[in-house]
Amino acid sequence: MKRVNPRLAKKHRCFSVTELADLLGVHKHTVRGWLRKGLPAIDGAKPTLIHGGAFQGWWAKQRKAAKRPCQPGQMYCFKCKAPKAPALGMVEYAATNAATGNLKALCETCETMMHRRTRLADIPAKMPGMDVQITQASSSIGAPAHPSSNCDKIEGA
Repeated sequence: MKRVNPRLAKKHRCFSVTELADLLGVHKHTVRGWLRKGLPAIDGAKPTLIHGGAFQGWWAKQRKAAKRPCQPGQMYCFKCKAPKAPALGMVEYAATNAATGNLKALCETCETMMHRRTRLADIPAKMPGMDVQITQASSSIGAPAHPSSNCDKIEGA
Protein backbone atom coordinates (compact mmCIF):
# COMPACT_ATOMS: atom_id res chain seq x y z
CA MET A 1 0.00 0.00 0.00
CA LYS A 2 1.36 3.42 -0.95
CA ARG A 3 1.63 6.11 1.69
CA VAL A 4 -0.23 9.25 0.62
CA ASN A 5 1.31 12.68 1.27
CA PRO A 6 -1.68 15.05 1.67
CA ARG A 7 0.54 18.15 1.54
CA LEU A 8 1.04 17.57 -2.19
CA ALA A 9 -2.52 18.85 -2.68
CA LYS A 10 -2.10 22.62 -2.30
CA LYS A 11 -4.60 24.32 0.04
CA HIS A 12 -5.77 27.08 -2.28
CA ARG A 13 -6.15 25.03 -5.46
CA CYS A 14 -8.92 22.83 -6.86
CA PHE A 15 -8.23 19.43 -8.42
CA SER A 16 -10.24 17.10 -10.63
CA VAL A 17 -10.43 13.44 -9.61
CA THR A 18 -7.79 12.49 -12.18
CA GLU A 19 -5.46 15.37 -11.24
CA LEU A 20 -5.65 14.53 -7.54
CA ALA A 21 -5.05 10.83 -8.24
CA ASP A 22 -2.00 11.60 -10.41
CA LEU A 23 -0.66 14.06 -7.85
CA LEU A 24 -0.95 11.61 -4.95
CA GLY A 25 0.15 8.55 -6.95
CA VAL A 26 -3.10 6.61 -6.50
CA HIS A 27 -5.71 5.35 -8.96
CA LYS A 28 -8.66 7.59 -9.85
CA HIS A 29 -11.05 4.93 -8.47
CA THR A 30 -9.33 5.36 -5.10
CA VAL A 31 -10.20 9.08 -5.12
CA ARG A 32 -13.79 8.23 -6.14
CA GLY A 33 -13.93 5.81 -3.20
CA TRP A 34 -12.79 8.63 -0.91
CA LEU A 35 -15.63 10.77 -2.31
CA ARG A 36 -18.11 8.02 -1.37
CA LYS A 37 -16.56 7.89 2.12
CA GLY A 38 -17.20 11.60 2.64
CA LEU A 39 -14.41 13.55 0.93
CA PRO A 40 -16.08 16.94 0.26
CA ALA A 41 -16.34 18.00 -3.38
CA ILE A 42 -17.33 21.35 -4.85
CA ASP A 43 -21.09 21.14 -5.53
CA GLY A 44 -22.45 21.50 -9.04
CA ALA A 45 -19.08 21.35 -10.76
CA LYS A 46 -18.51 19.11 -13.75
CA PRO A 47 -15.98 17.53 -13.73
CA THR A 48 -16.01 16.82 -10.00
CA LEU A 49 -13.61 19.23 -8.28
CA ILE A 50 -11.98 18.79 -4.89
CA HIS A 51 -10.55 21.73 -2.98
CA GLY A 52 -7.00 21.03 -1.73
CA GLY A 53 -7.67 22.46 1.75
CA ALA A 54 -10.82 20.35 2.10
CA PHE A 55 -8.85 17.24 1.09
CA GLN A 56 -6.11 17.96 3.65
CA GLY A 57 -8.67 18.44 6.42
CA TRP A 58 -10.58 15.30 5.47
CA TRP A 59 -7.36 13.27 5.28
CA ALA A 60 -6.22 14.44 8.74
CA LYS A 61 -9.62 13.48 10.18
CA GLN A 62 -9.39 10.01 8.60
CA ARG A 63 -5.86 9.43 9.97
CA LYS A 64 -6.90 10.58 13.46
CA ALA A 65 -9.89 8.20 13.42
CA ALA A 66 -7.59 5.30 12.48
CA LYS A 67 -5.33 5.78 15.52
CA ARG A 68 -5.47 3.14 18.25
CA PRO A 69 -3.67 4.62 21.28
CA CYS A 70 -2.41 2.18 23.89
CA GLN A 71 -3.52 2.52 27.50
CA PRO A 72 -1.13 1.79 30.38
CA GLY A 73 -0.42 -1.93 30.44
CA GLN A 74 -1.07 -2.40 26.71
CA MET A 75 1.01 -2.82 23.58
CA TYR A 76 -0.19 -2.73 19.95
CA CYS A 77 -0.62 -6.13 18.26
CA PHE A 78 -0.26 -5.88 14.48
CA LYS A 79 -1.98 -9.22 13.91
CA CYS A 80 -5.06 -8.34 16.01
CA LYS A 81 -4.88 -4.68 14.87
CA ALA A 82 -5.70 -3.49 18.37
CA PRO A 83 -3.99 -2.65 21.66
CA LYS A 84 -3.69 -5.79 23.79
CA ALA A 85 -2.30 -6.70 27.19
CA PRO A 86 0.86 -8.86 27.35
CA ALA A 87 0.29 -12.57 27.95
CA LEU A 88 0.74 -13.61 31.60
CA GLY A 89 1.66 -10.00 32.48
CA MET A 90 5.27 -10.59 31.41
CA VAL A 91 7.30 -8.02 29.46
CA GLU A 92 10.96 -7.93 28.45
CA TYR A 93 12.82 -4.61 28.17
CA ALA A 94 15.89 -4.65 25.91
CA ALA A 95 17.91 -1.48 26.41
CA THR A 96 19.33 0.12 23.27
CA ASN A 97 21.26 2.75 25.24
CA ALA A 98 21.32 4.16 28.77
CA ALA A 99 17.96 5.96 28.47
CA THR A 100 15.76 4.12 25.93
CA GLY A 101 14.91 0.64 24.78
CA ASN A 102 12.27 -1.71 23.41
CA LEU A 103 9.54 -3.53 25.29
CA LYS A 104 8.72 -7.01 23.96
CA ALA A 105 5.85 -9.28 24.94
CA LEU A 106 3.47 -11.89 23.57
CA CYS A 107 -0.12 -10.93 22.71
CA GLU A 108 -2.64 -12.41 25.14
CA THR A 109 -4.99 -13.33 22.26
CA CYS A 110 -2.90 -14.56 19.31
CA GLU A 111 0.55 -15.03 20.96
CA THR A 112 2.25 -12.81 18.35
CA MET A 113 5.32 -10.85 19.47
CA MET A 114 4.45 -7.20 20.26
CA HIS A 115 6.95 -4.34 20.51
CA ARG A 116 6.83 -0.86 22.03
CA ARG A 117 9.60 1.75 22.20
CA THR A 118 9.93 3.51 25.55
CA ARG A 119 12.29 5.23 27.94
CA LEU A 120 13.62 3.32 30.93
CA ALA A 121 12.17 5.92 33.31
CA ASP A 122 8.66 5.54 31.78
CA ILE A 123 8.35 1.76 32.28
CA PRO A 124 6.42 1.96 35.60
CA ALA A 125 3.87 4.35 34.04
CA LYS A 126 3.47 2.41 30.76
CA MET A 127 3.46 -1.11 32.22
CA PRO A 128 1.99 -0.79 35.76
CA GLY A 129 1.74 -4.04 37.68
CA MET A 130 3.63 -6.00 35.00
CA ASP A 131 6.63 -8.26 35.54
CA VAL A 132 9.30 -6.44 33.48
CA GLN A 133 12.62 -8.20 32.91
CA ILE A 134 15.31 -5.62 32.09
CA THR A 135 18.39 -6.46 30.03
CA GLN A 136 21.23 -3.96 29.74
CA ALA A 137 22.52 -2.36 26.55
CA SER A 138 25.52 -3.97 24.87
CA SER A 139 28.87 -2.23 25.18
CA SER A 140 30.07 0.30 22.63
CA ILE A 141 31.48 -0.88 19.29
CA GLY A 142 34.60 1.21 19.81
CA ALA A 143 35.66 -0.63 22.97
CA PRO A 144 35.35 -4.42 22.62
CA ALA A 145 35.67 -6.34 25.87
CA HIS A 146 37.96 -8.99 24.38
CA PRO A 147 40.09 -8.18 21.33
CA SER A 148 39.80 -10.55 18.40
CA SER A 149 42.39 -13.31 18.31
CA ASN A 150 42.09 -13.46 14.53
CA CYS A 151 44.75 -11.11 13.12
CA ASP A 152 47.10 -10.87 10.15
CA LYS A 153 50.18 -10.16 12.20
CA ILE A 154 52.56 -13.12 12.30
CA GLU A 155 54.43 -13.29 15.57
CA GLY A 156 58.20 -13.85 15.53
CA ALA A 157 58.63 -12.63 11.95
